[in-house]
Amino acid sequence: METNLTVIIPVLTLDEKEKDLFANAIKSIEDQKVGVEKILIVVPKNSEAKKTLDSYDFTDEIKNITTIVENDGDTDFSTQINLGVENCETEWFSILEVDDIYSAIWFDNFMVYREHYKEVDLFLPIVLDVNDENKFLHFSNEPVWARDFSEKMGYVDYDSLLNFPNFQVCGSIIKTESFKSVGGLKSSVKMFFNYEFLLRMSYYDMTMMTIPKIGYKKYNMRENSLFWKYKNDKEYFMDPLESKFWYNTSKKECYFKKDRGIKYEGENVE
Repeated sequence: METNLTVIIPVLTLDEKEKDLFANAIKSIEDQKVGVEKILIVVPKNSEAKKTLDSYDFTDEIKNITTIVENDGDTDFSTQINLGVENCETEWFSILEVDDIYSAIWFDNFMVYREHYKEVDLFLPIVLDVNDENKFLHFSNEPVWARDFSEKMGYVDYDSLLNFPNFQVCGSIIKTESFKSVGGLKSSVKMFFNYEFLLRMSYYDMTMMTIPKIGYKKYNMRENSLFWKYKNDKEYFMDPLESKFWYNTSKKECYFKKDRGIKYEGENVE
């Protein structure tokens, strides 16, 4: 059975450390029990990362299914994913960050659950979060399997999201048309864009389910990663007041499909 699945990898930079991590990410696709139809790597046009990818030594198996999509506009994470989905021709797609890896059983489990739960628009993996030293931090996406957390065990619903924002979208497998129909990711929502997207999926009656297996390993707060920058980089840094603003904004923006212009001005968020 064909997976009918594309992996979208957003790439902004590829320094020496990131190249090693990228190699692991690609290998985690190769190690799957079932193959994918396509890999789309989204990279800024004419960037050093693009030059690195042009000369990258992919295996023939990976090279034959890989397309590099050049982004000549904004290079934020949300825009890169949306551009990848615009170029996606399969029924399903998954997001793989350059420094993360899939579990070898993830796509195989997806195939099984897809056949039994045909109503689901988005399958989330249980995510193993680790630090830079590859030491365990915590699991993400698993609370839906706790009793009385969601109205229906295993499913991510609107009420549970309102009470618990800590869900990871990376690694998830999403119906391409469902993603497009709700408007994709919003680049106007900072820090909590994953959360806003899941709220919007639920608000527009999309069905989301966490598969009760570890499907994805995430290097949480790796130096120079996006969320590391929110906490450490002066250019991106968010104090608690601004973080609270974007959290509250997510709960307001999920009713709108279009990406509206929103800017934090240091206003009172109480």
